[in-house]
Amino acid sequence: MKHRPADVALAVKRLQHRHHRALSQALAPLGLSLVQWDTLRHLDRRPDASLHDLAVLTFQTDQSFGSLAVRMADRGLIERVPGPGRAVRHRLTEEGARLRAEGQALADGIVESSFSRLSAAQLDHLGDLLQIALGSDEG
Repeated sequence: MKHRPADVALAVKRLQHRHHRALSQALAPLGLSLVQWDTLRHLDRRPDASLHDLAVLTFQTDQSFGSLAVRMADRGLIERVPGPGRAVRHRLTEEGARLRAEGQALADGIVESSFSRLSAAQLDHLGDLLQIALGSDEG
């Protein structure tokens, strides 16, 4: 075996950390944190998501995400609308959608640069291997 599983896991974590640092720095001029942009990204894909769903998708607790959602709503990035029962649903505002798109362009540049040393076939292979490793737990 050329690579020990622990070494591969560490390499994945180091790459993720590199992406997080670069994204945090790139998003700062937009007035967004990484978790705020991630929220906008998930709401673009899942309009009307619940607080709990967004907390899970952004690796937050329900309580911490609730505080974040209130701050984002106060900034006019998302709107919180009543759902069935006591549920609260979330949607992007025009400003949130605009900042999500600007952030996406920045994120695309960062990850494309990060993987630029891989051929298209290698990138596809890496993606396939990560999907296999994740199994059905893709969050």
